[in-house]
Order: sequence, then structure tokens, then C-alpha cells
Amino acid sequence: MPVFRPVIGMDKTEIVEIARKIDTFDISIEPYEDCCTVFTPKHPKTRPLPEDVKKAQDSFDFGPLIDEAVENTELKVIKL
Repeated sequence: MPVFRPVIGMDKTEIVEIARKIDTFDISIEPYEDCCTVFTPKHPKTRPLPEDVKKAQDSFDFGPLIDEAVENTELKVIKL
């Protein structure tokens, strides 16, 4: 289960301040193509029909990806 605290309750200034303290800010602002820009279609559907979404989801086997993600999960505790 993803945990969005404490970032979800902070504003951008607070998040940037913490990123600087834990030395992750510089790498977070480096420009690069991530999955959002690489895999985003040129003309995405903004109002797909539920049956089309279900059909698309059912056409892909997410199991191996989920297993790999769980196996490679790391817990990192950062205290300020």
C-alpha cells in the first residue's frame, strides 16, 4: 500500500527544503525523459468507456511486474 505522508500534506517549499536536507534535490531537478514522456500517447483518450478500459487491462499480464516490484521493494527511513 503506498504511503503518501508527509508529502501529501506539504507545500512545494517544504518539500524542496526537505529534499535539500536529505541531498536529493539536485538529482530530482535533472532533465530526462521518464515514463510519462516516453509512453504517453500523442492523442490520449480523456473519456474512455469503462468496457474499453477493462478490455485494455485484461489484455496485459500485470502479475510478473507486480511480483518483481514486490521482490525489489526497499524500505528507507529518512529522519530529519
